[in-house]
Amino acid sequence: MNIVSVRRAFLLWLALFAVSATTAGLPATPGSDLSEPEAHILLVTESIVSDADLDLRDEYGARSWRGFYDGELVPLAGPRDGRLLEPAGIAFPLLIAPAYALGGALAVQLFLAALAALGFVLAAALARRLVPDPWATGAAIVGALGAPALIAATMLSPEAPAATMVAGAAVLALRVRDSQRTAAAFGGATLVALLPWMGVRFGVPAAVIAFALARWMRRQGPSRFAALEVMLLSAVVYVTVNERLFGGPTPDAVLAAPGGSGADGVIDHLARAPRLLGLWIDRDAGLLRWAPFFALAFVALGLAWRSHRERLSLALPGQRDVELSATFLGAVCAAAVLAAAFGAPVLGAPWFAGRELVAVLPCAAALSAWGLRRRPRTGAALALLTVVASLWLALALRVDDDAGLAPARGPLPWLGAEDALPRLR
Repeated sequence: MNIVSVRRAFLLWLALFAVSATTAGLPATPGSDLSEPEAHILLVTESIVSDADLDLRDEYGARSWRGFYDGELVPLAGPRDGRLLEPAGIAFPLLIAPAYALGGALAVQLFLAALAALGFVLAAALARRLVPDPWATGAAIVGALGAPALIAATMLSPEAPAATMVAGAAVLALRVRDSQRTAAAFGGATLVALLPWMGVRFGVPAAVIAFALARWMRRQGPSRFAALEVMLLSAVVYVTVNERLFGGPTPDAVLAAPGGSGADGVIDHLARAPRLLGLWIDRDAGLLRWAPFFALAFVALGLAWRSHRERLSLALPGQRDVELSATFLGAVCAAAVLAAAFGAPVLGAPWFAGRELVAVLPCAAALSAWGLRRRPRTGAALALLTVVASLWLALALRVDDDAGLAPARGPLPWLGAEDALPRLR
């Protein structure tokens, strides 16, 4: 990467960070900056900073949440081996602990905004594998300005940093395919290995990237096995640590009735098939209600299929790489969609719409760049709607005391037209 590219990436990051940071302090619920789940996460972080452990007995006894949350918090799980633990992955509280120690909840939100901005800088890099600028950078910017990405940027939840990790792992995996670089292989393997620690649901798109890395590292000899060992060792340690701390392979094992997916048996899970559509167009939880620009990702997948079917790579230099990159990004996004549709206990509440797909929004933005280039007028209209929805929402949250984000409430855009959307949750 030359100096010009680095400068361009830095300026893009700076602009996206400045916009994302404006969402810090927006009310999650009327009169409160944080939702109850966010307050629980911050309470774990408080324990790490003050006591250097995950045991929340002292924090609940001293009502330590009073410094950042006005509501009441009760333990989500009973004691285990003399400790009071929250059913949450330990990586995210550890990640934000330094920022919390320096400046409290606001510093955490600004730190998360910086990480989220980096994710869409990486989205632009991914998009350039499909189309040149200005479409690549333009799609990344619009994706970052969509309400689901903007709200997630400062939300005290692991989605935004996980999105940056997924995008970074995808960039490095494709670089391994290009050049078989050992550093890229280890970097990608490390990000893949860390994703389940941020949340077990992020392990599904991580598995797709891990498969691609294993396939594309096949010519690297001994270093290939070392990179694979990083991912496998992390999986073993993840299960071992959770077994010791929480009594099961995942943190929710500490619950009296472990949450899991909330469905029982194959039939119950298959009954959730309407969610595959609901993730996109559900009236309350659908991504496209707030960020219709991402519909262009489906256009890109259609273009990739058409290119493969008509064997355009035989006539156009570089088309094979475009097809493969689009298919790879589509597979990463599809993994997150399947995990959310069939594995998430609920969609939407008590979070803002689109939360289940935030981890792959940079990849979806990269895909959308191809659709934007092929359908520029449609893309421009969808981009305008996406940005207008974000501006409207930000303004409503600032001026209306009854507005909130978890879930969205108050004077919302579209003047009631969203009532025509189905409920498919």
